[in-house]
Amino acid sequence: MRVLIVEDERAIAGYIKRGLEEQGYAVDVAYDGREALDWLDAAPFDLVILDLMLPQIDGLTVCRELRARGFRMPVLMLTARDSIDDRVRGLDSGADDYLVKPFAIQELLARLRALARRSTDAPKTPVLHIADLMLDTATRRVSRGGKYIELTAKEYAILECLMRASGRLLTRTMIAEHVWNYDTFNQSNVIDVYIRNLRRKIDDPFPVKLIQTVRGAGYRLWYEAEHEHDPT
Repeated sequence: MRVLIVEDERAIAGYIKRGLEEQGYAVDVAYDGREALDWLDAAPFDLVILDLMLPQIDGLTVCRELRARGFRMPVLMLTARDSIDDRVRGLDSGADDYLVKPFAIQELLARLRALARRSTDAPKTPVLHIADLMLDTATRRVSRGGKYIELTAKEYAILECLMRASGRLLTRTMIAEHVWNYDTFNQSNVIDVYIRNLRRKIDDPFPVKLIQTVRGAGYRLWYEAEHEHDPT
């Protein structure tokens, strides 16, 4: 999942970025409102963490502008202000949630998970199933055939991306855009390395293989029994 942090205080931005990256999020950072809008025009994001007080263009204006441009990803607004009026203005500008500084990174992560579950393209249940493979987005636990599988943060992020698009082909670029930030996602061979690691953990110990390579195109997670009557 790819997140844009818009925060002019670099220490706070770095704190949030480290916390999210440790959980497998791909993170890019903008330090003022104008840079934030440029980022949103240039790359796809699943979530935006938006500070209220920003140079160039303030957070309320950024939020209203991104909604006016048709962006529908969840927005979590951050601010040092704790008045009811400030919260109302933030939500009325198009924000989906509001978090007052200072905050614990655990609360921020919980808020982001809740926003992701509520977004229109998220599954109605936090538990994803394909064949005997299960991924719980709330606890971040993965199991197959009832056996717990330990994954790194990036392996988990790629598997979640594949499971949410079950049966559909994802190119390396599509996977990378949701798992890596701008500085690294062009290294497409990195995707192949992580897919090999996932196969070793998810497929190799089991007779039914779920991760498929579409030569020259990308990857998909596919369970043949679910599609055995599909004429395509």
